[in-house]
This record gives sequence, structure tokens and C-alpha cells, in this order.
Amino acid sequence: MANQKGGVGKTTTTVNVAAGLAQSGLNVLVIDNDPQGNASTALGIEHRAGTPSVYEILVEGESLASTVQQCPDIPNLWGVPATIDLSGSEIELVSLVSRETRLRKAIDKYLADRVAAGEERIDYVLIDCPPSLGLLTVNAFVAGREVFIPIQCEYYALEGLSQLLKTIDLIRSHLNPELRVSSILLTMYDGRTNLAQQVAGEVRSHFPAETFKTTIPRSVRISEAPSYGQTVMTYDATSTGALAYLQASRELAERGQGGSSPRRAMQAEPVGAQD
Repeated sequence: MANQKGGVGKTTTTVNVAAGLAQSGLNVLVIDNDPQGNASTALGIEHRAGTPSVYEILVEGESLASTVQQCPDIPNLWGVPATIDLSGSEIELVSLVSRETRLRKAIDKYLADRVAAGEERIDYVLIDCPPSLGLLTVNAFVAGREVFIPIQCEYYALEGLSQLLKTIDLIRSHLNPELRVSSILLTMYDGRTNLAQQVAGEVRSHFPAETFKTTIPRSVRISEAPSYGQTVMTYDATSTGALAYLQASRELAERGQGGSSPRRAMQAEPVGAQD
């Protein structure tokens, strides 16, 4: 999940799409790669200073398995936390060998070890990126196969998109030829405003295949959920925000059906409700 602009809904989208997928029977791992640690908060996992985290994986070479925590609200959702230590990792990574590939190697080993141990495979690994294009985001781009871009329905949100796409092209050319932009989700959508409709129309015209049909509305429940250490999917499952993210999760899973990895069909059916 990447967008170098802050406040567009990256973390919110990461945790709620992950929760939607997990509630529908898929095994999901969320890696909080943002020093702010907001995804860790929303998943209800421990991320105080000293907790084994992404920092230990990237800088100290620890195994990913030693950092994984179970989300308390959803059985088949796991998280790797980010602690305050991660805020200095950009500087520390500069001098390390294979600085761009450390996260990918850790993820690949973890997934292979699960299969070797006879555990259930992980269906989705979602990485929440910081609002920048530094080494943390580069590690995520090298680790991932697809980029999911949340875009806020406001004018400024479009301004940095071209730079993000250029960075993705560079990563594809030099470090990860498999990488592609597969998904774009419009967030904080208010259909009553002309601006939101114009931004949505412009995004859809430029990226017709990548842009989700689902849009995420502005929702009080979505904003409230993290303060309770929850995703909106468990905080208020019948709110419009939760239903929208469930639909976005379904759309993502359906797109994955035709890929190289088989996905189990999602079972949950959304029901109309109001915030």
C-alpha cells in the first residue's frame, strides 16, 4: 500500500482490507513498515519500544517469524509491528549490504518455512508504507509483486501520483521486474461534491483497469475504530465504511482469482446499513 502523500488512507486501507480478507476465510499477514506504527495500533498488536518489529528484520537481520503477532480480534490475521526504532532505520540501512532486498528475503523465507512446517499458507501479505519514497518504501516495492495505491478524492492527491509511478518504473527496471500497479482505491469520497466526482472521473479515465469500482466514503466509524485498537470491520461491522471496505476486499480477492496463486473464494455477503 503506497502513496508518498500523507493522509490519503494507506494505513486505514491496509488494515481494513486485511480484516475483510481475513474475515472471509483467507490467511493474511500485515507488515507495518511505517515508523508511526498506526497499522499496529489498529490491529491491536503490541508495538512499544523494544518489541521485536520490522526494525529488527531490516537492520539486525532477525527472522520475520520472531516478530509476527496474532491479531486479537480475527483468528487468521497476523501483524508485524513497527516501533519507534524504525524512525532511524533509513539512515542505518544506507550502509548495509543488500539494503533494498532485506524485507523481501525475510518474507520469502518466512513463507517457505511455513509451507515446510506444514502450516497453512499465507494468502496475502500486505505492507503498509510510510508517506515517503525512501528506503523503507523501496524495500516494500522490492518485496511486493503488486502496488495498491489509495487516492484521496481531493486535488492535491493527484499531484504526487506521477512521481510515485516513476519510482515504481525505476524499481521495476533495476530491482523487481515483477512489480506492477494492480489496484487503485478512491478514499474519503463524498459524492455530494463536484471535486470528488471530478477527481474520481480523472483517475478512472487514466487507470480504468486498475481503479476499483468500490469507493470508500468519509465515515466517522472508520476514524473512531483505531482509538479502540480495532479495524472498522470489528468496531462496527454494519457501518457504511465497514461495508465499503468489505466490498473492496472482495474486489481485490476476485482480481486475484485469475493470478498465478489460487485464492479461496470469499464468502461474506455485504448487507446495506448506515453509519
